[in-house]
Amino acid sequence: MAAPTAFFHDERCLWHGTSGLFSLFLPVGRWVQPPAGAGLADSPESKRRILSLLQVSDLADKLHFTSAPMATEAELLRVHPQTYLEQFKALSEVNGGELGIVAPFGPGSYEIAKQAAGLALHAVDRVMSGEYRNAYALCRPGGHHCLPDTPMGFCLLGNVAIAVEAAIAKHGLKRVAVLDWDVHHGNGTQHIFYERDDVLVISLHQEGCFPPGYSGAADRGAGSGLGYNLNIPLLPGSGHEAYLYAMERLVLPALERFAPELIVVSSGLDANGADPLARMLAHAGTFRAMTEQVMAVADRHCGGRLALVHEGGYAEAIVPFCGVAIMETLSGETSGVEDPTAAMFEAWQPNARQVALQRALIDEMAAAMG
Repeated sequence: MAAPTAFFHDERCLWHGTSGLFSLFLPVGRWVQPPAGAGLADSPESKRRILSLLQVSDLADKLHFTSAPMATEAELLRVHPQTYLEQFKALSEVNGGELGIVAPFGPGSYEIAKQAAGLALHAVDRVMSGEYRNAYALCRPGGHHCLPDTPMGFCLLGNVAIAVEAAIAKHGLKRVAVLDWDVHHGNGTQHIFYERDDVLVISLHQEGCFPPGYSGAADRGAGSGLGYNLNIPLLPGSGHEAYLYAMERLVLPALERFAPELIVVSSGLDANGADPLARMLAHAGTFRAMTEQVMAVADRHCGGRLALVHEGGYAEAIVPFCGVAIMETLSGETSGVEDPTAAMFEAWQPNARQVALQRALIDEMAAAMG
C-alpha cells in the first residue's frame, strides 16, 4: 500500500496572539487608530479555514491528519542563538511584545512557535523516513522572514530552516532544495543558508513588496554558497502565466541541475489575487500547477520526498481554495470542492502586453544564468 499524504496541524498554532499592537501591519499610535477587530493581518482565520474546508469536504478522509511534538531547544539552536531564544521566552512568559520588525506576539507564543517549528520539522522527518509520501505542515506563526536573532514579518522562528537543519543532521543529506513561493521574499531563509552549497534556496516573490523595496535578483549567494541562492522578483500584477513561466524557465532548471535529495517548499498562499498584503494575480490553479511541477522533480531526483510548510496568506475567503488545490495535488485525490473564485481570477489576469514584458524579464534572468 502506498504511503499516504500527511497534513500536520495543531490547534495551539491558531492561538498565537498578535492583535492589539498593530492595525493591519501598521504600529498602533499617533495617527494609527487601534483596531476594533482582529488587528494584525496575520490572524488565524485563513489557516483555520484551510483546515475547515478540508474537513467539510471529501478530502479530509483521504489524508493522514496528525500533530507532532514541539521542536526542542537543541533543534532551535541549530538556527537561533541562545540569547534570542532566552529573550523571546522571557517576554512570552509575561505579556508578550515585540523583539523585531512587525513580529508582535502575545503571552505563550514562544511555546506556540516551538509547536509550529515542530510541525515543520516532523513533517520533513517523516517524509524522509518513508512514513508519508509527502506532507503539508500548517504552521503558524510562519518562519521565512525570521533571521537567527531577529523576528520579522510575523515570523518568530525559522521553521523551514530548523526543519532542514534537523534533516541534514539526522539523515546525512548533502543536497536540500528550498523553494519559497510566498509572495514576500524569504529573507530569513536566504540569510541562514546564503554561504552554504548544500542548500539551494529559490524565492519567487513580488518585486519590492516585503521586505519593502527588495528585489534580490543580483543576490546569488556568497563564498561556497555562490550560485546556490536564486531570487525571482515578479512584477506586481503578475498572474498565473508568469508564475508558470518562471517555474519553467528558472525554477525547474535550477532544481534539475541541483538534483536534490529532498525538496521543502515555503508555501505562502498570499500571491492570490485578493490578498491585502500583495498585488499579484495567482489563483488556486496556479498553486495546483506549481505543486505538480515540483512533485515531478521530486519523483525524478529524491524518491518523491517533498514537504510543504505553510507561510503567509491573509485573504481568509480565498486562501482555503488554494490550500485544497495543493492538497488534492499532493494526495492525487479529489475533494468535491468547487472554487467560486476561479472565473473571477481568470478574468483579472494580465493582458498580452503585460505578459510579454514579464516573460522578457524572466528570459533575461535565464540568459544571465547561462
